[in-house]
Parts: sequence; C-alpha cells; structure tokens
Amino acid sequence: MSLLKHLDRFTGLPVRKPKPICYEASQPGELVHVDIKKQGRISEGGGHRALGRAAGNRDPKTGAGYAFGHNAIDDHSRLAYSEILGDERKETAAGFWVRARAFFADARITVIGVMTDNGACYRSHAFRDALGKGVKHRRTRPYWPQTNAKVERPQPHRRGRMGIRTPLSQRIEPLRLGGAGAPLR
Repeated sequence: MSLLKHLDRFTGLPVRKPKPICYEASQPGELVHVDIKKQGRISEGGGHRALGRAAGNRDPKTGAGYAFGHNAIDDHSRLAYSEILGDERKETAAGFWVRARAFFADARITVIGVMTDNGACYRSHAFRDALGKGVKHRRTRPYWPQTNAKVERPQPHRRGRMGIRTPLSQRIEPLRLGGAGAPLR
C-alpha cells in the first residue's frame, strides 16, 4: 500500500508530480548563458593512475594541468559558441565574450542579455566593459547552478554543431594509413 501522502485523498489514486516549469526566451539573443568548464588534461603515456603519483605528476611540460572550456549558448535558438582556453582570468573571459558576440552577430543574433554565475572573472570591470552598454548582465543565485542549467550540463551530442575552436597546439593530425604519402582510405 502506498503512503497516504502519495495518494489523492478523495479517489485513492496515485498523485502525479507536476512537470517542472521550464522557461525559454521568446527571441534569439534575449538571453545568452555563459560559463566556464575546467577540464583536466592528461599527459602522453597516461596520468598518475597509470604511471603512479610521482611519475604522473613529475614533468609539467608534458601537457598536464587544466584546460578551460568557455561556453556561450543562446537560450532561444540553442546556438552555441565554445573555445578551449588556458585560464579563467578576467581578460580571457572578456576576450572570449567579444569573440562570442561577433559569432552571434554573424548569425544575425543581437545579444540583449547575458546570464553568468558569480565567478570573479564575470564580476570584473573588464567583463562588464566587454559586454557593452546595451547588454543586461544577469547573475545566478549563489550556490544555485541550476539557474544557468542550459550551459552547466554537458551536451556532447551538440559538439558537431557548436562553433568549437581548438588552439593549434591541441589539434590532432588525421591518422594516415599506409605511410606518409599514402591517401586516406
């Protein structure tokens, strides 16, 4: 028997939970969600789990450390722009926003509002100046990332459609079969 609080008192039938209320901007550019994802890089040959703690952390030149994925997603159209950058400082975030705004402008989207978390780079004067005068900056409630969920949750199925740019130092050459001059099969 179900608990009384799970049943309708008059009919005895199970009560269904109401669907959560999801909002969506009424036009493209009305709200753009911006966030940074911190991803650990693994050096060639494996990390500390494969090589042991001392060997895995020994050489900083092998590429170990962090890569920071800066993301901007339009709330209405879900058009996304991302870059993988070396840090999350205020100058980097401001430069990312300038390039993201240009990307949205190329897609004929005029940004009116931006929603970010309360990170130090988003509270800076550099980021405020990069936003411009016509853009309203909204911040999420502290310790409540669900407010900015459209950019918080990972969406790997969208990777092919996002405007992702990877620095030249991290690009991987295509695998060629049969030798250096052989055509791809």
